Amino acid sequence: MKKTLIITLEFPPHIGGVATYVHDVAHALDPEKTIILAPKVPSDFKEEVQGEDRYQCIRKNLLFPRWLWPRWLKLCWLVWLICRKEKIELIMIHHILPAGYPAWLMRKFLKIPYLVFSHGTDIAAASRTKWKAFMAQKVALSSEQIVCNSDSLARRLLIRFPKLAGKVSVVYPCPQEIFINPVEPEKISELKQNLALQGKKVILSVARLVDGKGFPHLVRVMSEVVKINPTIVWIIIGTGPKLQQIITDVEKNNLQNIVRFIGDVPHDTMPPYFQAADLFILLTHPDNGQEEGLGLVFLEAAAAGLAAIAGKSGGVEEAIRNGQTGLVFDVYRESKSIVESIVTLLRDTSYRQSLGKNAQQRIKAEFNWPHQLERISPWLETPDNGK
Repeated sequence: MKKTLIITLEFPPHIGGVATYVHDVAHALDPEKTIILAPKVPSDFKEEVQGEDRYQCIRKNLLFPRWLWPRWLKLCWLVWLICRKEKIELIMIHHILPAGYPAWLMRKFLKIPYLVFSHGTDIAAASRTKWKAFMAQKVALSSEQIVCNSDSLARRLLIRFPKLAGKVSVVYPCPQEIFINPVEPEKISELKQNLALQGKKVILSVARLVDGKGFPHLVRVMSEVVKINPTIVWIIIGTGPKLQQIITDVEKNNLQNIVRFIGDVPHDTMPPYFQAADLFILLTHPDNGQEEGLGLVFLEAAAAGLAAIAGKSGGVEEAIRNGQTGLVFDVYRESKSIVESIVTLLRDTSYRQSLGKNAQQRIKAEFNWPHQLERISPWLETPDNGK
């Protein structure tokens, strides 16, 4: 494998799908040939990030302060130093801008090729001004390949940047083994006791609390479901700018007794919540032109053997096979059907477990890193120079 530098603005302990994706890609590569350049860990964070003992992780403040422009010049200098010192042969960038600036310069002056990994929001951010759109396309065209996390994102990318046709491939995120492996029964029992889940049907939602994740819709849906099935508990994991609005909506709909707000949870402590739940629900939907890239949480739910109900948005229908591993609805048009489906799945244990079993089998067969990384192996492999 080529000596590879991965540049990312999101990496654990940052919580989110992009951070997890980058971490898992790094974990699947040869640790002796992999270097991560990631933001500095907050001073109050003491725990070691899982995996950093395997590969070299360089933690720096990647950008200049906001008052000093262009902020990304600092990142260029850091990348230059690392490339020269470590004899880097390949660069992987996450966030086409600003990470694309140093990658483009390293290709121009040091002849180091690079791959661009896109997760959706970075493309939207890079298109906000003519200058950013111009530079994003320039960075993309000079790359070896644009790697998207779903077919849906790849299609949207080509609509926005048609000149990239022929340079786009898809590498799906893959849930970690900890979501597939059974959690100790004692941990499940302790969780159920702490959250008063005994005798309840447990619905789980995991997401950053932002527009597009569908929480206002889900609050309205839950207010109807609880009338039919008063034994439900709804666990919400995550935080974000819409937290207070969601709390207000929960109170207005008198759902305080069934909702458990957990906040952010370290990724490696998530499996007990998935395995204690009966059903995973996230009513994702398009919002101001932005859609889900794929939705790693849907794959993590599937890995845990959970049936899922989701809203149509971007790559969600790639994460969930409608009618086989879960159910996918148009959040705006099918509210009544969503309520009916939740009630049906909670009542029909056999149906619910059948969807969950299908979901887990699909994860084991398709969504594993050795299988996914084969798609970029031509750029990872070191040429044998005819030997």
